[in-house]
Amino acid sequence: MKLQTIACAVAFATGGLFFTHVINEATAATNAESVVQSVQPTQAQKLVTRQLATLVDRQHYLNMRLDANTSNRILDMYLDSLDPDHTVFLASDVASYKQKYGATLGAALKAGDLTAPYAIHAQYRQRLKDFYSYMLAELKKPQNLEQKNNYIDTDREKAPYFKTEIEQRDYWHKMLLSQLINLTISKQEDLAKQKVLKADPALAQGQDLSSEDLTPEQTLTKRYTRQLERIGRTKSDDVLDKILNSMTLTYDPHSNYFPPTDAMELNRQTTLQLEGIGVSIRPERGNEDYTKIETIVDGGPASKSGQVKAGDRIIGVAQGGDKMVDVVGWSSQEIVGLIRGKRGTNVTLKLLGAGAPMSQARTVTLSRDVIKEDDQGVQSRVVKVNRNGQQHTFGVIEIPSFYLNYRARRDGADYRSVSKDTNDALKALSAQNVEGIIIDLRNNPGGSLEEVSRMIGQVIKSGPVVQIRDGNGNVNVFEDNDAGQQTYAGPLAVLVNLASASASEIYSAAIQDYGRGIIIGSTTTGKGTAQVQLDSLAYGQATLTQRKFYRITGGSTQNKGVIPDIKLVDIWNDEFGERKAKNALKWDTIPTAPFKREGVIKPYLPELEKLSAQRVNQDPQFSYLEARRVLAKKTDDEKRLPLNLDQRKVELDTLEKQTLDAENLRRQQTGLKPYKDWSSYQASLDALSETRAKLKANVRPALPEEEAFVTEAANVLLDYAKLQQQKSGN
Repeated sequence: MKLQTIACAVAFATGGLFFTHVINEATAATNAESVVQSVQPTQAQKLVTRQLATLVDRQHYLNMRLDANTSNRILDMYLDSLDPDHTVFLASDVASYKQKYGATLGAALKAGDLTAPYAIHAQYRQRLKDFYSYMLAELKKPQNLEQKNNYIDTDREKAPYFKTEIEQRDYWHKMLLSQLINLTISKQEDLAKQKVLKADPALAQGQDLSSEDLTPEQTLTKRYTRQLERIGRTKSDDVLDKILNSMTLTYDPHSNYFPPTDAMELNRQTTLQLEGIGVSIRPERGNEDYTKIETIVDGGPASKSGQVKAGDRIIGVAQGGDKMVDVVGWSSQEIVGLIRGKRGTNVTLKLLGAGAPMSQARTVTLSRDVIKEDDQGVQSRVVKVNRNGQQHTFGVIEIPSFYLNYRARRDGADYRSVSKDTNDALKALSAQNVEGIIIDLRNNPGGSLEEVSRMIGQVIKSGPVVQIRDGNGNVNVFEDNDAGQQTYAGPLAVLVNLASASASEIYSAAIQDYGRGIIIGSTTTGKGTAQVQLDSLAYGQATLTQRKFYRITGGSTQNKGVIPDIKLVDIWNDEFGERKAKNALKWDTIPTAPFKREGVIKPYLPELEKLSAQRVNQDPQFSYLEARRVLAKKTDDEKRLPLNLDQRKVELDTLEKQTLDAENLRRQQTGLKPYKDWSSYQASLDALSETRAKLKANVRPALPEEEAFVTEAANVLLDYAKLQQQKSGN
């Protein structure tokens, strides 16, 4: 599993494609009554509630009224957002909420009345207090980890709420046993890994791979205690975030509310700049009570100060002249929230150097500034492919998002945009006489419609690029309006995957419909909706779905996504896509927009697919990815786990052996030395993760399994050129 890095001046980044279980940490209560008094909505929060409720009622694409029926759905969404596994609330709690608030919650939100959701959240925190208190009490008792014929159901999303506390606590006890089993196995594996590292220090590649020396019981005690302490840091924003997003998500998955801190992240994604101090942080390996500075952005306030160093622990944060807040034990997300702020304001950090005693802690005051994320924009390079004794050169343009600093443009200042950066890259690669260009849109979440329209215009002659329909059925056609200019007219391929969404799907769909290039990879997300960004609300920001995208051929990109011409292994869990999202809008069609195809791809596809399949079947990287995909699916399909340490260990040993076999087969086929055992393999993975985490995105080399897709795209373009030559020769 790749480690998570949280950036103060860059994005929140998460990694890990296989066997990664995302755990949403809950906030526990120490005293529900005090919480009710301390966590109350402000007037600004009540006002934004009224504003946003009115907007979804009147201006959402669905034209769905915020009536009693919608109100009940919002309540269900709110309860599920707090308790997704139905293990915290009792059935009687839920029945009471529905009777008291079900039909009237929507009307209350339109009136700015947050009484109901804040009361529910207070009781939720009390229920969590009960949970953590129960777990901590049970941890003081001996537990039997060798139970016979006893299992825990791990998929409770659609399970009924427990009727009694006895039933609920029985499940809680199963959760405790399961966690202790997992930690016991992890501890055994970690000890084996540390033994391997001691015998062969070279496996660490110079990285510190030490870990906490705690028993499973101590680890859980520390974890639950930390969660209980977090209740004192619960903010009204946390409750507001939950209820307003429950309201918007009842309409569709992409209408969202962002409290002020999260709104800064939304702006960062669209403008590639953020107001902060220019550091990335993450939990310290081996001791997650501490958060350390991982990297420092060149030219940012932290870098300019000369007083902040990579590896420093952040043990305190003070806003302006306020009191220093002890942040030991805080999550990285919480610390990010304290450090970020408006340009020109000050933040003081209390830092402790790596390995230094507490007495040597120092304070550094920094003035927040705009951090430009140059390494997060378009990147271009060349890739070389050898075939039949000849070397062929292709260009690669990696586009992480369709960004546009619209605020800077509005203010008449210099601004950065993805279309300009891509246009420059197309020109630069063309000047190198590449034989084709690969546009890499993998993991690209989308962005500016204006920018993607310009980018399509850079590679087609003229014509429509996308159709957009509003909630009243009115259709607008976006045209390539660059007067016939075409930056690049050569061979083109577009790489996509399940994480390619929105503007990425508009781009790849247009390239496919025009026959302008070959789409390669796996079916895209299926986000075919457009949102208006509401940045003038009384508090925070929001996005509201008001339009829907359609291909120039008339089919929506919504839900179905873009199906590639050449399919490659899909390494993403299919739960990720729009097709599995709650309340996703449906796929439909409208009439075709008149256009003229600029290329012919379809007749060549059967042969291209055949040639690609032959290479993929022989490629060690794709064979490895396919093996991992099968193992991941097998793990995902397992909906219950045995509460028996030996049985769980046998199952895990089998999975680990199959995973190690897949990795070692790949290494043998690529001329690398196989790993001796699972511990050696895990130690090397940890070292690789540590090394890569310290590199900036634009200098971090692609993993071989990631680069295999680029190489295969280049080979497909070579095949296409050869087939065209054969046809013209005939």
